[in-house]
Amino acid sequence: MKGLRLPVGNPVWARQWQAFRSNRRGYWSLWIFLFLFIASLGAELIANDKPLLVRYDGDWYTPVFHTYPETTFGGFFESEANYRDPVVKELIEDKGWMLWPPIRYSYNTINYDLDVPAPAPPSSDNWLGTDDQGRDIVAGLIYGFRISVLFGLMLTLLSSLVGIVVGALQGYYGGWLDLSGQRFLEIWSSMPTLFLIIILSSFVSPSFWTLLVIMLLFSWMALVDLVRAEFLRCRNMDYVRAAHAMGVRTPVIMFRHMLPNAMVATLTYLPFILNGAVVTLTSLDFIGFGLPPDAPSLGRLMGQGKANLHAPWIGISVFVTLTVMLTLLVFIGEAVRDAFDTRKFLQ
Repeated sequence: MKGLRLPVGNPVWARQWQAFRSNRRGYWSLWIFLFLFIASLGAELIANDKPLLVRYDGDWYTPVFHTYPETTFGGFFESEANYRDPVVKELIEDKGWMLWPPIRYSYNTINYDLDVPAPAPPSSDNWLGTDDQGRDIVAGLIYGFRISVLFGLMLTLLSSLVGIVVGALQGYYGGWLDLSGQRFLEIWSSMPTLFLIIILSSFVSPSFWTLLVIMLLFSWMALVDLVRAEFLRCRNMDYVRAAHAMGVRTPVIMFRHMLPNAMVATLTYLPFILNGAVVTLTSLDFIGFGLPPDAPSLGRLMGQGKANLHAPWIGISVFVTLTVMLTLLVFIGEAVRDAFDTRKFLQ
């Protein structure tokens, strides 16, 4: 890890990468976050109610990736095999074996073999206990972490894209386009965003994509002012005038010559925008206006903790997960901000 070097030819980027690495807290936070995120992408291989691999009667099966009826293993039903069923387990183990993931539960798997009423406390079977429906907390956290980060990344990417384009057009052309755009932004940003998202979510069937579109309507304004200010500053500089005189097309001037200057400030904001997107999704799920009820959700787990104060392991588990995730993102954002701070290189 110590000998890692970023393969960039631009000395400016190399200097900024070294500045990022010098911030040990942000540097290690990036690696920890990447490890957790990459691990969560393979959640089905870590927490699942289906075996990773089945050896039966001389043949190999992969239930994680394929659906097999119970009759494949000598059962009576044409429906998908329930590998947690003692009958199915006995049928398979009579002529083979099963390789299970470390956690034998998915986010929606109900443990019917609890020794106590749900929510059950932590045990060797359910490491962090279960919720009030008997679902494993660890599996819910892994799947909830994945969908929260994926949702936040997509919202951050799309909102940044829209914000950069709008800010670039306002700053480059100025005049009536800039004035009308600023008035629209003032009106649009003054609206009660959370209430509007709740109202719109109640009109449409909740899903990952519809919620993403609804939140995109109000999250694209974060970078507009930054990009606009940078384009207003750069549009009268000599290199822009020279490009105009040489007949370079306007889109090329905007996005090849001027945009890199604006991206310095933009990149420093991206981790914080991602942080805000995750918090907003969690808040909406907590109050019941977020993802569908059958989707894994950290906010819904937090609601379970609030409704079951006598089971503190639920609330504590979600709180620790959110705290670690958001803290890592803040530390990464601070390191990126310091890496792009030109004042540090002038001292």
